[in-house]
Amino acid sequence: MSSSATARAHCESLRRALRHFQGDQEAGLAEAAEWGRRLAVVLTSGGRLLAAGNGGSAAQAQHLTAEFVGRYAGERGPYSAIALHAETSAVTAIGNDYGFDEVFARQIAAHGRPGDVLVLLSTSGRSDNLLDAATAARAAGVRVWAMTGPRPNPLAAQADSVVCVESPSPATVQEMHLLALHLVCEAFDEELAAADRAGTVPAAVLTEESS
Repeated sequence: MSSSATARAHCESLRRALRHFQGDQEAGLAEAAEWGRRLAVVLTSGGRLLAAGNGGSAAQAQHLTAEFVGRYAGERGPYSAIALHAETSAVTAIGNDYGFDEVFARQIAAHGRPGDVLVLLSTSGRSDNLLDAATAARAAGVRVWAMTGPRPNPLAAQADSVVCVESPSPATVQEMHLLALHLVCEAFDEELAAADRAGTVPAAVLTEESS
């Protein structure tokens, strides 16, 4: 396959995934927007966002937390968000002493509080350190949200809420995850702006999984 044909195939994979994402009311665009609205309630109430992933997904998790500590678009205050993989001394110490599978779980046990949210990103949904992180989060009373590739996968099965991308291509899944993260941020900012106009605090109706 020529380089131009490869590029066209890559773009077609992304188009197919985007069409499915827009139409999947349970695990696509609508769910990503709902995450943003829920986070507006959690973070303005003093809760914290924790995030983790491996490789490219780690970079996207850090991208997400940066948008909350900094800002996404319009000016607003900072909110508590931590990318667990970016705690390099903690990651290497835990990995050395307890093994790589524990690098996120032990941090969650340290930082997670009831009502916080943990976002886990994985193209496969099968990384042991993320599965252990989800288990640790449940023990700490932290809600688990996952961005994954196609279902079924173990991480999606453990999560309270899932944004999944129906594509066999890991590259396409990661590209769609970036879109989903931006939709989360947009919905978060919109919720804050609506509350500000009303002179209230964000109070979106939370579903049973987020209570």
